[in-house]
Amino acid sequence: VQGPSSSGPMTLSILKKAQTAAMNKISGVRKLRAPSHDGHVPEYGVNCAREIAVHMNRLDDWGPDVFKIDDLSKNHSLTVITFTLFRQRNLFKIFEIHQSTLVTYLLNLEHHYRNNHYHNFIHAADVAQSMHVLLMSPVLTEVFSDLEVLAAIFAGAVHDVDHPGFTNQYLINSNSELAIMYNDESVLEQHHLAVAFKLLQDSNCDFLANLSKKQRLQFRKIVIDMVLATDMSK
Repeated sequence: VQGPSSSGPMTLSILKKAQTAAMNKISGVRKLRAPSHDGHVPEYGVNCAREIAVHMNRLDDWGPDVFKIDDLSKNHSLTVITFTLFRQRNLFKIFEIHQSTLVTYLLNLEHHYRNNHYHNFIHAADVAQSMHVLLMSPVLTEVFSDLEVLAAIFAGAVHDVDHPGFTNQYLINSNSELAIMYNDESVLEQHHLAVAFKLLQDSNCDFLANLSKKQRLQFRKIVIDMVLATDMSK
């Protein structure tokens, strides 16, 4: 059987249409919001109260007040924390990431988190920041590449997107659409990944546009491995 690389233009077109049709069936993905900026990006990605600086200066420590950050950023804690971590780690320059594109992605990511008591975007912001602190350990700093750091922070930010508030077992036992789609295997984790990468397919959200094909594949594999590892039943 020939692979896509050896197929003609017509076959590649059919494959692309099939992939698009399949991705469009991912439940939970809503209409994306328009680009968020006209070129100017605020210090923390979005406009925030001046008092937020005190809390943002603690992102290198364990346990900053993410709830206060969420309040001072007008419910955009995931955006301001992730954006700031990218800036602090020089990821914008290293990977030629457009700041406005990342902000657009993050705002849409927040929009796809549900208003659950725990599995919400404030929790995701907390996890992304905790990942950053963990990666500051001297032992890990010497081991992790810039791409792995990028993927790890991203994985923390997306790891619970569109969480419905039920466990995997409940979704399986109730014969839910998600369980059917993902064949009862790490249902939630696979769904979080599908939504996160689906959002990246929009050109306004694709902050990874300047990565090489090899880098994108490595990035995707790392993120998949990390998010699937959050399935505590495995």
